[in-house]
Amino acid sequence: MKGIGTIALREVLPSVFAGMEQETTVAQSQVWLRNLELTRGCRVLVSAESGTGKSSLVSFLYGRRSDYMGAIHFDGRDVRSFSVGEWCSLRTFSLALLPQELSLFPELTAMENVVIKNRLTSHRSASWIAGAFEALGIADKAHVAAGRMSVGQQQRVAIIRALCQPFDFLLFDEPVSHLDSRNNSVVAELVEREATACGAGVIVTSVGNHLDMDYNQIIKL
Repeated sequence: MKGIGTIALREVLPSVFAGMEQETTVAQSQVWLRNLELTRGCRVLVSAESGTGKSSLVSFLYGRRSDYMGAIHFDGRDVRSFSVGEWCSLRTFSLALLPQELSLFPELTAMENVVIKNRLTSHRSASWIAGAFEALGIADKAHVAAGRMSVGQQQRVAIIRALCQPFDFLLFDEPVSHLDSRNNSVVAELVEREATACGAGVIVTSVGNHLDMDYNQIIKL
């Protein structure tokens, strides 16, 4: 399946918000029930308050959930029409995800969590992975079980893992919620460098501390 050039939301609304169209959560949103187009190469921050559907939006875009009204199009095609095989291809070559819950295997080491993903894609060299651990200040944690690491350290491991594949869009749900400003800047530098190298778009959600990038669009959810 070819890559993704545009993601378009056409009057999308989570099913749980049905009947709430006049309430503030929906009425003042710049996403829900709007027509919104995101283009490959964009840098978009989706600023949200808790309970407004931030993680739901990411799940809709990644195809993990379909409990919404309206439509989502990738290059003009409704994502509801994609087969399981097409979604698998998109998630391997076009869409990279950092979920808020991180979804690391707690019993595996930080390095094992990254390598298990890279074995599926063969996208990164061992030296690139080692360099990413060093750049993000967790080289000394590479062989520590993920479940024994702090949440901030786990976030950095999950970010490296997310980058271990080709992508047209990065979907980052609260990527730096547990990082201080210095680590935020280091993560942002790595993400910007890798996204720029392949001309990819970056879509970041945040309810507060957001990834410190230069965004060309800030959208209120």
